[in-house]
This record gives sequence, C-alpha cells and structure tokens, in this order.
Amino acid sequence: MERRTIEPRPGWQQTVEEQGLIYPLTRYPDGSLRPYWDESAYYVFSLPEVEALEEVVEELHGMCLAAAAHIVEQDRFADLGITDPRLAELVAEAWHRRAELPSLYGRFDLRYDGTGPAKMLEYNADTPTSLVEAASPQWFWMEERFPGADQWNSLHERLVDAWRNQSALLPPGGPLYFAHSAADELGEDLMTVAYLKETAEQAGLATDWISMEDIGWDRLSGRFVDTKLRFIRGIFKLYPWEWLTTDRFAPHVLATLDNGGGTGTTLWIEPAWKMLLSNKALLAVLWELYPEHPNLLPAYLDGPRELVSGNGYVAKPLLGREGAGVTVHEPGTPGTAREEPCCYQELAPLPSFDGNRVVLGAWVVENESAGLGIRESSGLVTDEYARFLPHVIL
Repeated sequence: MERRTIEPRPGWQQTVEEQGLIYPLTRYPDGSLRPYWDESAYYVFSLPEVEALEEVVEELHGMCLAAAAHIVEQDRFADLGITDPRLAELVAEAWHRRAELPSLYGRFDLRYDGTGPAKMLEYNADTPTSLVEAASPQWFWMEERFPGADQWNSLHERLVDAWRNQSALLPPGGPLYFAHSAADELGEDLMTVAYLKETAEQAGLATDWISMEDIGWDRLSGRFVDTKLRFIRGIFKLYPWEWLTTDRFAPHVLATLDNGGGTGTTLWIEPAWKMLLSNKALLAVLWELYPEHPNLLPAYLDGPRELVSGNGYVAKPLLGREGAGVTVHEPGTPGTAREEPCCYQELAPLPSFDGNRVVLGAWVVENESAGLGIRESSGLVTDEYARFLPHVIL
C-alpha cells in the first residue's frame, strides 16, 4: 500500500459529476469549498495484497453473521439498545427468515497500513454510503489514467447480479420503490439511491422514486401508499432502521412488516435483521466470540476496562454515523463509562500517509468481497469532511 501524488485531470469536477458524483466538493464551516473527490493523489496496492484483504473481508463478514446469530439465540437485544419486545421479535423473525428477504450490501471500515493485519473498525450494513464514488468514478479514473491496470472493484456488476438473483424474493405486481430522506441537503443519499435504482433497472426490475417524507399511510386499507395512493409493497430505503422504528409511523412499520412468507404488506430493503450488524455493540460481541482475533480490536460495552492503561480507547455511540459522538481517549487519560450506551474499542490510530489519516472502506455484495473505497481525513475520526481518493492495483 502506497500513496502517490498526481496532477488532477483537466475538468475533473465536470467529469465525475457526469459519472454520477453530484457533490465532488465539500463545504467547510468557514464557507470554503474543497474537493471531496480528490484525485491529486491515489493509492497503489499489489495484487497479492488485495487478494489477502478480500479473504479478510469475507472472513469478517462470516464472523459478523455468526455474531448476529448469537445475539438472536441468546436474546441479547438489550445490549444493542433494542428494548421494545415487539421490535426484537420482528428482528429475530427477519434473521430466521433471512433466506427469504432481499439483502444487497454492506461496508467494512478497516484500519490498514500495508504492513500488519487489517483491523475492523466497524460494519456499516444498513445504510452505507460512498458507494457511487467507489463503483463508478474511480473505475473510469483508472481506465483513463492507468489503462490496462486493475482495481479492487466489481461493485457494479455484482450489484446488478444481486438484484437479478434476488428478484424472485420481491413482491409481485408493482414497482420497487427507492427512497431517501428529503432532508439530505448534501445530495449524498439521493446520489446513492439513484445509483442503486439504476443497477436494479439494469437487472430488469420496474422501479419508482419516493422520498421518505412522501410515504403516506392509508387508514382504510392499513397500508403504506405513494403520492398517487398506490400500495407500496417493496421499497429500498436509505434510511436507518433505528429511525424507521422510532418515528411517528413506527407502529405502522412494525404492524405491516413483511418478513418473508407473505406475512406482512411492505418489504423493506435492507431487511430488519441488518440492525444486528450496523450497531456498534456488534464490535464487543465479536471480541467475546473471537478474542485475540488478528483482525479485531478489543471492545466492550460496560466501559473501557484495561484499555485505559493500555493503548487508549475510542468511545462510539451504538448508533452513531459519520463519526458523530465519537470521542478519542489517549493512553493514560481517565476512563469512565458514558451515560449514553456506547461501545469502547481499543484506540488504533488511523495510519498517516503524508499527514493524511486513511481508512479503507471494503464493500460486500451478497456475502462476497466486491470493492474498495478510500477516505482520508485530517484527524483520527473520519467525519463528514473526509476526502475520497481512487486506487489502483499495479
């Protein structure tokens, strides 16, 4: 793994926008606009290195599924902050019937510097973003700058195949809706949903748009409807399950949840069992089940324990996103449990390449490794000001 600088292509902003990346710039608190898509540098990997990382990702994915099974079988929903018995019951049912429920993708965030084992930082398995830039613009960048080279990137083909493979699990008689929140000011969610909608259409599926705010509830039929009062039988939502199950429509979501077998009226993608994998408590459960695993970091739910006197720790809210609420505690600093439920994970500072802190986003599609996206940040926490850089296998 190596970081190399390069001169950006003339007109790069227009180029990546035409390839689906509608927000190539990030607005900072001072009002300035700086590149989110950053092709002033790129990362180089060897083929054996990528093949080894692919094996790690698939092993971690299998371990996460085993951890999900453990949570369900041992009734540990409270550790995830799932205290509503009805919700726990539905998540467990979704897990047991997962073969009947469409499920596409997830993204591991990994610490890796090219010299030691990759370490799992977290798993974004419900509403992962940065998909478009990983699947499309960086592939075309590689073809233009390094013709004949390769890239850890089969995302597009695998997503189309996933929709095609799982089309029989979708409800008949109606389009598959694609939804995001209209409150998304940056356009990131819109871009991601538009891309996934495109892959579904390439797989031959009938699709339609709707915002989460435009989903209606028909009291007479007891069903969710679109703006034309058509029943919504199947819907992909880039909207976290913890929001879906706590907002004012939550009782209707739970009452009409289709967990396979035609038991409900609305099939949501990703399915409810993904709540087991997108919760930071998963990190602590993994450490219980696989202690000292080379690709895991020590993690606990009841406090930082020995991490205080060891390498330090990071406190992560169970349902935090984009680094929100994450606090970094250097070795030797006082350690206490926070009031809000958190996971306490050993501090493994992101590696620095030319002063840039790097995290690898390794994608899984249909249980198989599918691609890589790289983000850089200025600090130890990868937040909304991170930059995306392309990579190549040489």
